[in-house]
Amino acid sequence: MSIKETEEGITENHEVEERGDELSMKSFLWHGGSVYDAWFSCASNQVAQVLLTLPYSFSQMGMASGVILQIFYGFMGSWTAYLISVLYVEYRSRKENQNVNFNNHVIQWFEVLDGLLGPYWKAIGLTFNCTFLLFGSVIQLIACASNIYYINDKLDKRTWTYIFGACCATTVFIPSFHNYRIWSFLGLGMTTYTAWYLTIAALVHGQVEGVTHSGPTKLVLYFTGATNILYTFGGHAVTVEIMHAMWKPRKFKYIYLMATLYVFTLTIPSAISVYWAFGDQLLTHSNAFSLLPNSPWRDAAVILMLIHQFITFGYACTPLYFVWEKVIGMHETNSILLRAVTRLPVVIPIWFLAIIFPFFGPINSAVGALLVTFTVYIIPSLAHILTYRSASSRQNAAEKPPTAIGGWRGAFLVNVGVVVWVFVVGFGLGGWASMTNFMKQVDTFGLFAKCYQCHPPSPLPPQPHH
Repeated sequence: MSIKETEEGITENHEVEERGDELSMKSFLWHGGSVYDAWFSCASNQVAQVLLTLPYSFSQMGMASGVILQIFYGFMGSWTAYLISVLYVEYRSRKENQNVNFNNHVIQWFEVLDGLLGPYWKAIGLTFNCTFLLFGSVIQLIACASNIYYINDKLDKRTWTYIFGACCATTVFIPSFHNYRIWSFLGLGMTTYTAWYLTIAALVHGQVEGVTHSGPTKLVLYFTGATNILYTFGGHAVTVEIMHAMWKPRKFKYIYLMATLYVFTLTIPSAISVYWAFGDQLLTHSNAFSLLPNSPWRDAAVILMLIHQFITFGYACTPLYFVWEKVIGMHETNSILLRAVTRLPVVIPIWFLAIIFPFFGPINSAVGALLVTFTVYIIPSLAHILTYRSASSRQNAAEKPPTAIGGWRGAFLVNVGVVVWVFVVGFGLGGWASMTNFMKQVDTFGLFAKCYQCHPPSPLPPQPHH
């Protein structure tokens, strides 16, 4: 059976299901697979806590470089997300021609690489993808603790990490990306509010006295900032799982680009405004919330980001749950409760790593340079080149490259360009810079830092003399 027939069957079944269940709120909120669901999932997942660190990146690299690199990496990320979608369709078409059934089985990126390129590629894809998603989940936990501290500093950030680790563990009960329909919709609303709060609050606040915008001053800071932006637009490690949750996966190919264009409206104005207002102060304040004055608007933004980080934790962790289920043979079990219990061991190392490395901001750049570079830029580009290296594979391709970029020849040149650029600038220079910066944080604050970048306690008022 072809992927087209499968999609038609799924659509028919879904339409029958919906006609019989039109008034079911559960179906409306819980079971999504449309193009719009995929768009909300991509846009919501692409920008979360990183929104709060982009002004910090601008202070490291300057306004002009910050804007240019956001646009550059945004389009590069959209291209490699398109490649992943093409390879998924190719893999699924080949497997369905062999009468392979994917009922109760979620296709993942490492399986696509295995089916198209063999076991070595499967091992590489699995290693990079799982490590990236593991640290992606760690970053969400760190961000939760970093944000809540600005509302309630009675507890230190480490204690908040314990609390939010327990809260985020509840994502084990969400079976798959089908069931993120309402969450992805709400999540995008939350990041939209936060981005425009940052923009307006910074403009209303105005520039601080004696503000300076000296960036870029050091190469190490420049490439650390650039790598955080590469990380921002490298959120498509869950592309295959989001596609698999669609009723018509072929329609995914331009969704990520559409999501990125919307995300630009959130990331660019907010980063420009906050950097304009606070300038070089951001170099020691990686979380933009830390410089904005207390207000109900800021508290609302913090709370909404906390909820969104819970959602993004689920997005990053769900593919890890799937991998773990497949390892222990529980993936095709229908019992939600049984699957939830078997998923819990995945959360424990995430919790532990968030307590060891609480460096909100610098950890994004380190993950970007060492993991995102390969996971979502280099590996998809190389995989596309190798999958279609023969004339027959190009002729029989399930999805041919758009003529706008010059067909197969153009796709090959773009892929080579992505591999070279990301390896040299992202992994090479970015890796050097972000690890230098990361080790500086370790030297300054130590591992297991109890309260990273916390303000010192207020001095006691002087006692009156009697």
